[in-house]
Amino acid sequence: MLSPEQINLYIANHAEWQRKLMVRLRQLIHSTGHDVEEAWRSQVPHFDVASLPLLSITASKNAVCVHFPKGAQFKSSRLAYEPCAEDKPGRTVRFHEGDPLPEAGFTSLVNKAAALNLKLAGHHGKDALMEELEAVLKKDPTAWANWESFSPSHRKEYWEWIADGRREETRKRRIAKALEMIREGASHVEAGNQVPDA
Repeated sequence: MLSPEQINLYIANHAEWQRKLMVRLRQLIHSTGHDVEEAWRSQVPHFDVASLPLLSITASKNAVCVHFPKGAQFKSSRLAYEPCAEDKPGRTVRFHEGDPLPEAGFTSLVNKAAALNLKLAGHHGKDALMEELEAVLKKDPTAWANWESFSPSHRKEYWEWIADGRREETRKRRIAKALEMIREGASHVEAGNQVPDA
């Protein structure tokens, strides 16, 4: 099933107020004019720009949450982020039933997130990062053999994790950690194995 279809089903399986809100959020995301790609990861809707994670939307029993994985890198001037640890890169905006949707404020956040993705992609695009990772893997016959056996989606998972590092040193550490995991045959980026952002 294609990602947009999975997202349609996800939205349809929630309460009416959540359905209406998620449909409108989705419209606003696409209305920004950026080349937004819809993705289905970790059983929730994700939206990407420049092949980098932009945001995700999840619905709980009493709320709809929009998570910006790099939200700490840009301020929310019109919408309040949920409290979180300062050392975490992500930030979340939460909506409850009856809450107004500040469309201009939400669109501004999406634009900030998209601008950051485009900036990051310009500094370390997919080709450059993939070449760097593969150059490291080729020096280790076992790691390279495992890498060549991985599906394109699993390779992309590793690249997205590395590319999502906020700093160059973080991305370097993730490449080194990826080498260890791939050598051991881990086709997925396990949450418990991820190195923290710095």
